[in-house]
Amino acid sequence: MSRIYIIHENDDWTQHLTKRLEELELPYETWHMRNGVVDLTEVPPDGVFYNRMSASSHTRGNRYAPELTAGLLAWLEQYDRTVFNGSHALELELSKVKQYAALEKSGVRTPMTVAAVGKENILEAAKKLGKVPFITKHNRAGKGLGVQLFYSIEGLHSYLDGDDFEEPVDGITLIQEYIESPESFITRAEFVGGKFVYAVRVDTSEGFELCPADACRIDDAFCPVGEQEERPMFEIVEYVDQALIQKFESFLQANKIDVAGIEFITNAKGETFAYDVNTNTNYNSEAEAKAGKYGMLELAKFLGNALEKETSKS
Repeated sequence: MSRIYIIHENDDWTQHLTKRLEELELPYETWHMRNGVVDLTEVPPDGVFYNRMSASSHTRGNRYAPELTAGLLAWLEQYDRTVFNGSHALELELSKVKQYAALEKSGVRTPMTVAAVGKENILEAAKKLGKVPFITKHNRAGKGLGVQLFYSIEGLHSYLDGDDFEEPVDGITLIQEYIESPESFITRAEFVGGKFVYAVRVDTSEGFELCPADACRIDDAFCPVGEQEERPMFEIVEYVDQALIQKFESFLQANKIDVAGIEFITNAKGETFAYDVNTNTNYNSEAEAKAGKYGMLELAKFLGNALEKETSKS
């Protein structure tokens, strides 16, 4: 029987989707890619396939899950299976350099960025960037990996010589201009089926690790706005620049990305920069409950509709 296949490496992030699939009484199967076999002598099963592989899989002990998934996706695509967030989406998930190149090609502005391998070259890249403050981050990242803020080249030099330096899993460190939000927040626009679902405002006053998934939250931290008022870290907002959303949708279509969260920030001059495309996007349950909008439910409906179309062909 045809079904929905979920390709992933993190049960905690996947269970919210499977619960929605069960609510809608949709047949599904999960394929955990921690390890396994891709048998090129076999024909893939019938159904629709949704890739949720994450760039940060190595932080959960699943170092080679993306590589195995890349082979799996190539196999599925060889047989023209319906694959959402296929090979090209995975390629962008694993490289911010490729993300930025693709965003710029679609007319979406990104922060000035220089990529480097090796500590000496990281220093030279920061000098070449010529902007302070600046940040470093990992090319293959997620979860805010390697994000550090520096106000001088000397500070970067000390970091590189110290014990706190994090070697990226692919060896590539990015040096990037620091875009400061006057109100200390970024916005994350969520898309399902390449179409805008909602935007969430994320408070950044406590750091750069901004994963919205419930499994990532270690407490119910709230960020103070004033003495009498508290603002949640994640909050779904009503207004988003529709011209920007249209650019994002065009970018997703051009790059065969079906499901994604795109993070962007606006500086004091009103200039907006996109800096992350997450093709393994998660949603914050508290923010969704308050707004009455549910990303995983929309995703489950989208996959169910795709399965129905696939089944009607046979």
